[in-house]
Amino acid sequence: MSSTISAIIVLGVLIFVHELGHFLVAKFCGVRVLKFSLGFGPKLCGIRFGDTEYLISTIPLGGYVKMLGEGKSDDDDESELAEADKPFSYEYKGPWQRLAIIIAGPLANILFAAVIFSVVYLFGVPSLSPVIGQVNREMPAFAAGLQPGDKVVMINGKKIEEWEQISSAVRTSGGAALDIDYERDNTLYRVQIVPQRVENKNIFGENEVSYLIGITASGETVVKHYRPGEALLHGLTETWNISYLTVMGFIKMIERVVPAKDLGGPIMIAQMAGQSAKAGFLSLLYFMGIISVNLGILNLFPVPVLDGGHLLFITLELILGRPVKKVAIERAQQVGFFLLLSLMVFVFYNDLARIFSK
Repeated sequence: MSSTISAIIVLGVLIFVHELGHFLVAKFCGVRVLKFSLGFGPKLCGIRFGDTEYLISTIPLGGYVKMLGEGKSDDDDESELAEADKPFSYEYKGPWQRLAIIIAGPLANILFAAVIFSVVYLFGVPSLSPVIGQVNREMPAFAAGLQPGDKVVMINGKKIEEWEQISSAVRTSGGAALDIDYERDNTLYRVQIVPQRVENKNIFGENEVSYLIGITASGETVVKHYRPGEALLHGLTETWNISYLTVMGFIKMIERVVPAKDLGGPIMIAQMAGQSAKAGFLSLLYFMGIISVNLGILNLFPVPVLDGGHLLFITLELILGRPVKKVAIERAQQVGFFLLLSLMVFVFYNDLARIFSK
């Protein structure tokens, strides 16, 4: 499957899920939905069912749900909306209902990611086996006699099934001695190792204190399957972890810890989608989950034209006890659109710079 097709599938599904969240909650709140579009700009094709026209539009970088009464300005004549239609208008719904409709899109993406990750864990997750590949001659593991090919089976009495358990036990040891049981030539051995305190960089490029014993994985993988309940728990945990990393990534970028040149756009997504598709369906599914979390979190940022901007104005309405003037919202949305357009140009530039630098 080509990178372009993979990206279209990934983004198409995630945009559909996002807009479906808005659509379903709007219908539940009694709002009449006029349009449900995948993409922006001129209509390519569409079909009408009931009150709603379902569209595929020209520009595939998003989508929208158009609701009755949405986006009317202060100068609009309220008489244009028939009295009988007002109960079905977004504008005439209470702030809590409008809040629910807006937040439903990002929430749908985050919940969809949890479902995706749960499915991946249910069908089996490849993980590194606890077999040692290399031993650093200057670290404690070499002094204790560990060798390439040794399989770690237990640490401090806890059974080891995958490499991440070894990494976690060493990393969180605080420098305390570890009793490590390992297998070599079908014979079990035990050794005590004191992890060495080191300073290295985390995923954001910041210096942090950690502990190592000086071993690396062999690269052998095992596929671990989970029962439905376990898969769901791991899916929720993975969603939380990726949400946290996404938020922290943006914070570190604002703090200039992470360089802005690391931001990627549609071209980068297409490349990564293609690589994931080559690695297999579950790999593509997992990548879709990551992008779904990113899409949900990004839309919650309080930037006008994004869902987070609408949430901000509705929250101000709840605090002030009256709606924010629509002219102020429109001006803020113009600024937000300019910022969003600037960001899109910037990430396209980053994508092209990465391609040509290679």
